[in-house]
Amino acid sequence: MHISEGVLSPAILGLGAVLTVGGTALGLHRLDYDRLMTVAILAAAFFVGSLIHIPIGPSSAHLILNGLLGVILGWAAFPAILVALMLQAVLFQYGGFTVLGVNAFNMAFPAVLCFLLLRPLLSRPGPMRTMGAFCCGALSVAGAGLLTALSLAYTNEGFLQAARLLFLAHVPVMIVEGIVTTLTVSFLSRVRPELLRFASRSKGGIRA
Repeated sequence: MHISEGVLSPAILGLGAVLTVGGTALGLHRLDYDRLMTVAILAAAFFVGSLIHIPIGPSSAHLILNGLLGVILGWAAFPAILVALMLQAVLFQYGGFTVLGVNAFNMAFPAVLCFLLLRPLLSRPGPMRTMGAFCCGALSVAGAGLLTALSLAYTNEGFLQAARLLFLAHVPVMIVEGIVTTLTVSFLSRVRPELLRFASRSKGGIRA
């Protein structure tokens, strides 16, 4: 779901950069240093999972795993996704540096938002947690697709059709991501529940 260089308007590029800087600063501020290894591993998973691209006009479709990062990392999904996208731009020329802020925000913000909204379901064991995990995985991709489509549409009306195609092309990806997130959350809740953000507690209570 990378938007390529030279596509977006300066206004959209600037707004994306500002929002990503804010999200990344908040993610680093809330990051527990004993979870740095978890952030690094998930950034690597995001990096590898999104290497296989199917071109769709000015963008592409691929596995994102942003919902899974949101569930496990919370706000720290911002710096994890930003670093992974930066390495992809450097090593494989996916996306680019001028669109780095927009691409990072489009993928990280829906993941964090879905986690915050669905945390009550994720905190309850059984079918409710399963439903919450699936929705978090699927809706995070839907949100990323919607934000990417809006970024293109607000840049130029000529991209409107491509934006619609981009969003529709990610419907199968939403289902796959929902299943992957559900299976991973189910596994971690049994063997490593401390890795999950809805199970992590600090002195001030549950942190996002």
